[in-house]
Amino acid sequence: MEMNVLTVTQLNFYIKSLLDSDKNLTGVYLSGEISNFTNHYRSGHFYFSLKDDKCAIKCVMFSTNARRVRFLPADGMHVLVRGRVSVYEASGQYQLYVEDMQPEGLGALHLALEQLKARLEAEGLFAQERKRPLPAFPQRVGVITSPTGAAIRDIESILGRRYPLAQVVVCPVLVQGEGAAAQLAEAVRRFNAQQAADVLIIGRGGGSLEDLWAFNEEPVVRAVAASQIPVISAVGHETDFTLCDLAADLRAPTPSAAAELAVPDSAELLLALRGAQTRMASAVQAKLSTSRAQLERLQKSRVLTQPDTWLGGKRQMLDGLAEKLSSSYSRLVGAQQQRLSACAGKLDALSPLRVLGRGYAIAQDQNGNVVRRVAQTVPGDRLHLRVSDGVIQCRVEQIEEMEHGGEKDE
Repeated sequence: MEMNVLTVTQLNFYIKSLLDSDKNLTGVYLSGEISNFTNHYRSGHFYFSLKDDKCAIKCVMFSTNARRVRFLPADGMHVLVRGRVSVYEASGQYQLYVEDMQPEGLGALHLALEQLKARLEAEGLFAQERKRPLPAFPQRVGVITSPTGAAIRDIESILGRRYPLAQVVVCPVLVQGEGAAAQLAEAVRRFNAQQAADVLIIGRGGGSLEDLWAFNEEPVVRAVAASQIPVISAVGHETDFTLCDLAADLRAPTPSAAAELAVPDSAELLLALRGAQTRMASAVQAKLSTSRAQLERLQKSRVLTQPDTWLGGKRQMLDGLAEKLSSSYSRLVGAQQQRLSACAGKLDALSPLRVLGRGYAIAQDQNGNVVRRVAQTVPGDRLHLRVSDGVIQCRVEQIEEMEHGGEKDE
């Protein structure tokens, strides 16, 4: 009997062809718990196992299908998947090729929303301290919304009625569907790059979670959080809530409410101005009345009605001060004169002239130098002899030098 020997490749190919041709395995729905999940960062493929309490099956979800998943799968998550069963020929392992995935219990959009919210909140994008106050009197109001929706008509109507001084700058964008998130994020960045507004309103009318999903996209949320221009988020109706609302500086329940929050009411401002005008007029009138009463009191004062009497008292006061000044001056001068006389007496007692008056004389040579020793002269020198009442011109005839208490003649 002839044996039919197959290669491993042939066997795997045969088994794969059997599984691929079985219609019952081409549209399989499975419910189970994810384990060993891997998100291949280069290819974008998902690799994981799906298990129940007894068995497990290997699964792969290629990037073309994985990109459509709104949430990020994780270990322990219960999901409902749809796919086909086939064999990976290289390893001979059969596995489920997943084409669609939905979370069990919670919808995919809700799960994706909660996951993104938790991640951005951990980064601090929703922190209250990041919120900036709105300008009190904006000159330009930027509006990012659909050009055909009811929201833009409501916003323009309310802005024109409440504060016609503000210029409305509209940036028309898609607010739902493919490309909406990119246009919304780019509009916020463009307003900031060109400083085209003092405050921004971003929003649209109400709708389902799917309709509002563009305002939950990460690029939009990050653009709103990074905006240097204060942003009012007005997405949907009062019960709707998006991540854009959390990132904005202020959330308005509706687009109409956002327009009311963006600008002051000109009627209220006019009323406040009139009130301020009335208060200013009253304050000026009160000041004038007070000043007029003060002027009348001054006009009736003694200094103006009887100036001579007032001046007489001041003159008497001045005379008293003059007498005190003169007396003080005399005492001061007398004391200083006494000090001067005492100093002059001391100087006079030390004066060389007083010494001369007692019979002494001062000898000086021809150059005016005082002769203190006999060695400074020689016979024949001419000297000036100063006495108390004049100068005697004389000539040296003889020098006598005292030595050890004795005398020496020359």
